[in-house]
Amino acid sequence: MSQIRATVIKLHRQSQILALTFSDGLTASLEAEFLRVHSPSAEVQQHGNPILVEGKSAVQILDAQAVGHYAVRLIFDDGHDSGIYSWDWLHRLCRDKDALWAEYRQRCATKQALQIPIQVSFDGDNS
Repeated sequence: MSQIRATVIKLHRQSQILALTFSDGLTASLEAEFLRVHSPSAEVQQHGNPILVEGKSAVQILDAQAVGHYAVRLIFDDGHDSGIYSWDWLHRLCRDKDALWAEYRQRCATKQALQIPIQVSFDGDNS
């Protein structure tokens, strides 16, 4: 079985879209925000318990650097530069993009719901 690899990677700087084509024929475009919140870095993934990265809708990719023949390192304008996006990781992001976005949005909504203050009052309280 051959290993999947990226055959074309193009960063569209104006739209902040990373367009990818893989050796198995899969093609997809990933937004900078999506890539940032799904970074494979240890600081985001937390040993299998990923943290929720929020507030990245305006993040930009400053640079994309090849890492050997197996990955690309993305440099973001928020200072995040430790994510090494392997071909397998990128392929999964492309393949499962809709489900991953839905899961991310649900996690954001749940966190927001948990932060809504609860007002408590008691009938007949004269204080």
